[in-house]
Amino acid sequence: MIKAVLFDLDDTLLRLNLSAFILRYVAGASRLLADAARTSPAALALPFARSFLAIDAQDRSDSLTNAQLFNQTFFRGCGIPLDDPAVHDLVDCYEREVVPTFSGGIVSARPVEGARRAIDAVWSEGLVCALATNPTFSLACDRARMEWAGVHVDDFALISTIDNSTRCKPSARYYQEFANQLGVRLEECLMVGNDASRDLPRPDCGLRTAYVGHARPRGAVWRGSMERLAQELPELVRRLGDEG
Repeated sequence: MIKAVLFDLDDTLLRLNLSAFILRYVAGASRLLADAARTSPAALALPFARSFLAIDAQDRSDSLTNAQLFNQTFFRGCGIPLDDPAVHDLVDCYEREVVPTFSGGIVSARPVEGARRAIDAVWSEGLVCALATNPTFSLACDRARMEWAGVHVDDFALISTIDNSTRCKPSARYYQEFANQLGVRLEECLMVGNDASRDLPRPDCGLRTAYVGHARPRGAVWRGSMERLAQELPELVRRLGDEG
């Protein structure tokens, strides 16, 4: 029986050039931190890259949150302590006040058609709706992208972030931790995502995925557009419940 529907964010609810968004985020954060630390913004490019790669690694054996590992890796690379209260406040202000202005230009952020209706359909069915976005950013950055998608923090019972996760997609551990926080079993969840390499857990852990991308992953239980999913969600949930 399906009790919760977990949505991915980027290119599932929100259409955007994610690579351009990340580059713009890093460029702005590098200028800010470099000015505070009296160094060159270019000197921070490699520490940022290594930090993102560290938290994304699928062979991790640590028990750190993604934020703790990111900060640790970044500090080793440039000596700037992102968890220092003054530095943290600086970055937090940047993410709350500046990042929300990044939607235009090459980032080209806009809502995916049908996304709002799909979320409303989940709640209408009496199910729990959660945002299982790849946890590489803070809640402030997630909130900015949610607003661009026309959805809001209150639409979700839980949102995965860099602070409340210890792994990234497609790690089965990420999905298991998320379900545990939500208070459901993975077999009771339906994942909705566009990325065939990240939105289907590895290894398989009992989570079923409705795929809204352009590929044809064999592991998906449903394939189609977000707009179609909004229409067919009640029937899909009933079918999956019958299958057990």
